[in-house]
Amino acid sequence: MIHWYQLKCNCTNTKDLSGETSGNEYNAVGRLSMMSTKFLPGKIPLDFLERLLGAHQQHDPRVVVGPRAGEDAAVIDFGPNYLVVKSDPITFATDSIGYYAVQVNANDIATMGARPRWFLATILLPEQGADEEMAEGIFRDLRYACDHLGISLCGGHTEITIGLDRPIIAGTMLGEVARERLVTTAGARAGDKILLTKGIAIEAASIIAREKEDDLLRSHPPELIRSARDYLYNPGISVVSDALSAVELGRVHAMHDPTEGGLSSGLYEMALAAGIGMEIQRNSIHILPEAGLLLEEYGLDPLGAIASGALLLAVHPKDARTICEGLIQREIPAFEIGRAVEPEKGVILVEGGRKIQMPRFARDEIARLFES
Repeated sequence: MIHWYQLKCNCTNTKDLSGETSGNEYNAVGRLSMMSTKFLPGKIPLDFLERLLGAHQQHDPRVVVGPRAGEDAAVIDFGPNYLVVKSDPITFATDSIGYYAVQVNANDIATMGARPRWFLATILLPEQGADEEMAEGIFRDLRYACDHLGISLCGGHTEITIGLDRPIIAGTMLGEVARERLVTTAGARAGDKILLTKGIAIEAASIIAREKEDDLLRSHPPELIRSARDYLYNPGISVVSDALSAVELGRVHAMHDPTEGGLSSGLYEMALAAGIGMEIQRNSIHILPEAGLLLEEYGLDPLGAIASGALLLAVHPKDARTICEGLIQREIPAFEIGRAVEPEKGVILVEGGRKIQMPRFARDEIARLFES
């Protein structure tokens, strides 16, 4: 499926993805030394990313939020409003790739409290197999997703590219937010309640059902597979409504959408950005029924499976109930799953009366679906 295979710049770890300590060092001009550890497919380790971004900081004072590990988008001062900007590629999917490109970029705009407005798409078609039908299908998906969210497809670039075996889209989404309504991942604070919308793992279930349909139909009813395939649209991978509704209902200090690496990675990224710890109740994490069944079928941990469609929120403790109830009234399921704590406590999972460290995943669990 989609973007768990990309080297996406928004995460952290003192070790590389294989679990080995990285030997990377910066020299005097900020370049990496020759001692380099090869990455596995997936997110760049968070601690390495922090060092990488730290060596290339911007100096324009109008950049309110620049490149930071854990933040979802950049923010630029444009007078009465802030311009919020996000770039994200879709590098593995071919099915509904245009739809994915719009949704994942719009989500990251909305988690900043902003409304996504304008989308640009760089579409790279494979040398072999590119034809009018492929191009028209991609643009049809782009238009459908943009129309659904009230977004203008306002530019980009399209070409046939040598060396590709599938189409790739690199999307850029722009949105705007009033200065006083900006929300950042770094805004969470100790004492906040942690909320989760919809549940997990929406996108993972859709991927499994689409990629393993023939295999699954041997042992599962077609209705279950169709339902999981449809997770892409129902409950859907968009969190735009979730985010914009939440900020209307109460004091939201931070939002983050857990994508590659699942809920676990999303929580770690949120904690890193805000400099907090978290205590999460395992039995409060809602796993959608079809998702639980399909993940169990392939021995995948739902905590580490791509979770687009869910939204993490850190909210003022006095507003948690109001926000949850308000979202539910708008037909957006919402659950209180834990609380933000002091940073020295780390990210803790409370399960069966025991407190353990939240498991970390070297790569998204869904990648194991494609291992030979």
